[in-house]
Amino acid sequence: MKVDLGDLNAFVAVAEAKGFREGARLRGVSASRLSEAVRRLEAQMGVRLLHRTTRSVLPTEAGQRLIERLRPAFTEVEAALDVVNGFRDRPAGTLRLNVPISAARLVLPKIVPGFLAAYPDISLEVIAEDGFVDVLAAGCDAGIRYEERLEQDMIAVPIGPRTQRFAVAASPEYLDRRGRPKHPSELLTHACLRGRFASGLTPPWEFERKGDKLRIDVTGPLIVRLGGTTDLAVDAAIAGAGVIYLFEDWLRPHLDSGALEPILEPWWLRFSGPFLYYPGRRLLPAPLRAFVDFIQRMPR
Repeated sequence: MKVDLGDLNAFVAVAEAKGFREGARLRGVSASRLSEAVRRLEAQMGVRLLHRTTRSVLPTEAGQRLIERLRPAFTEVEAALDVVNGFRDRPAGTLRLNVPISAARLVLPKIVPGFLAAYPDISLEVIAEDGFVDVLAAGCDAGIRYEERLEQDMIAVPIGPRTQRFAVAASPEYLDRRGRPKHPSELLTHACLRGRFASGLTPPWEFERKGDKLRIDVTGPLIVRLGGTTDLAVDAAIAGAGVIYLFEDWLRPHLDSGALEPILEPWWLRFSGPFLYYPGRRLLPAPLRAFVDFIQRMPR
């Protein structure tokens, strides 16, 4: 049976994305084109490969068996084609990165312009979200996350600053009105602007000084979704609504301008910087190899 490889690729894209629209977005094609390819493949093979409902698209048993055999085959095809890419004077292709919103804001701006200038034939696509994802299932080549969220079977390469801090700040007007805390425990009596992860967890504020570690479950008038609506909390803090706890680099422009005043600085928690992570492969795609080489050449 002679089957079009493009139709097989379309089927895998839809199955892994669990939908035609998402599969189309990840592959840069239309959903109707993927739908036609899957229908053509099912007609040619004489078996249904996907269960389709208004809410989800899932592989049938036959479809799942086919995916299990196709994944390693496609990986080998991609590696074989990329060997040829390595003979080019300038690597070409698309590099897809899945990163937390904080990295998209604080880490990548110092890297991306130089990388794109050095490799003009590489197209970079960045997907920003804060949950840990399977980068391959998400259609990405690599991701950026912090050490405690890395899977053990991933290769991790340092990227960006190697040490960061969580800063605590409020507007001078708020602090004149409510007082300037001298110890983290005093935050229990302050209006604190908190963040919540997509999982529903509202993390405590953590502090450390000379080996003394504290976790404070603060309260306050505002909770925002960490990542996407963090700037709302920053704006509220600048307007005098309360105290904010966030990456120092995120708050730095407002600290330097005086819009926010740092508090409890001796207690600011230090933590290790982020890592670029990707699955271990015998051969890296040329765009990813170029990106890894580029960040390793950058000064720390």
